[in-house]
Amino acid sequence: MGRLAHTDGLTDIQREILATVREFVDKEIIPVATELEHRDEYPTRIVEGLKELGLFGLMIPEEYGGLGESLLTYALCVEEIARGWMSVSGIINTHFIVAYMLKQHGTQEQREYFLPRMATGDVRGAFSMSEPGLGSDVSAITSKGVRDGDDYVLNGQKMWLTNGGSSTLVAVLCRTDEGHPEGTAPHKSMTTFLIEKEPGFGQVKPGLTIPGKIDKMGYKGVDTTELIMDGLRVPADRVLGGATGRGFYQMMDGVEVGRVNVAARGCGVAQRAFELGVSYAQQRHTFGKPIAQHQAIQFKLAEMGTKVEAAHAMMVNAARKKDSGQRNDLEAGMAKYLASEYCKEVVEDAFRIHGGYGFSKEYEIERLYREAPMLLIGEGTAEIQKMIIGRRLLEEYRIQG
Repeated sequence: MGRLAHTDGLTDIQREILATVREFVDKEIIPVATELEHRDEYPTRIVEGLKELGLFGLMIPEEYGGLGESLLTYALCVEEIARGWMSVSGIINTHFIVAYMLKQHGTQEQREYFLPRMATGDVRGAFSMSEPGLGSDVSAITSKGVRDGDDYVLNGQKMWLTNGGSSTLVAVLCRTDEGHPEGTAPHKSMTTFLIEKEPGFGQVKPGLTIPGKIDKMGYKGVDTTELIMDGLRVPADRVLGGATGRGFYQMMDGVEVGRVNVAARGCGVAQRAFELGVSYAQQRHTFGKPIAQHQAIQFKLAEMGTKVEAAHAMMVNAARKKDSGQRNDLEAGMAKYLASEYCKEVVEDAFRIHGGYGFSKEYEIERLYREAPMLLIGEGTAEIQKMIIGRRLLEEYRIQG
């Protein structure tokens, strides 16, 4: 293990967890990732291994059978996993966001019912905000839930659902107008519903269809899907937190944590790209010496290493701020923005160091080159991050008087 991206101040338990995850990544993920990715194959064996390690319950409290670890521990594990294959970190992240939302906002009955089985990975989570026509404009969602006796009836179409096929629990954001007078702000008339379903594709329960995997340029293996609700009945006790109108805040709390996770993914992919680039530069010879001895390549390596280190430091800071109970939307937005941008740049530099071989599917950097762009748009685009950051900075630095 090299000098970059070390984290000071970790406990013995944190170091032990990270060492176990890194060993798993090196032995079980990196050797098979590119082959599975090219086949767009779901990594069943890897996921079973992560279940055995207890990673699906990493941040779920011990009283519900989890490990009760911090966001920092979780983010550092994600960084390691993304270093092996970013798609695997996506499988865990969406599950974790739903578990986090249940822990923070669920009723006691909801927590007791779902969290112990989520901790073991027997229940696997996904969450759904986006729709085909709105992208990052969450307040414009049109999916709707209407009360009908003891149930709500849900109708609408959702998009970009990670774990859509493999999940058995989906947290879905819908508009619910009951109890909200005309003219209520859109974000105050949204509700999160907890939908239980069978894994698979097609009609997975009456009124709920998962059409199939979306074919993507990268981020393969993990199933990304649409979700179509047509008269789907959900019991009223499956409203997250037991009351309507709170869904927007619940989802944003989850996404705030998710942005730290995306920053961690960017750090992990950038680390792997640096490792590949610095290794190849010492093996490839031109003009009678390794290309690493050419100043042009050394400049690239210097920039890449600096970016890996900077992104890691910002990601760790954002996680620690959330763990301390402070608001971290500014730090999470900055970390997500910087880590995803730097990841793209580090991957491209590693790609250039590989020369023509970077274009070959035999080399791992080809896969990373297709994966990195997802981080620029996942959990809110880079442009949305900059809007959030700008608004928060203006709040912090408002001119008085």
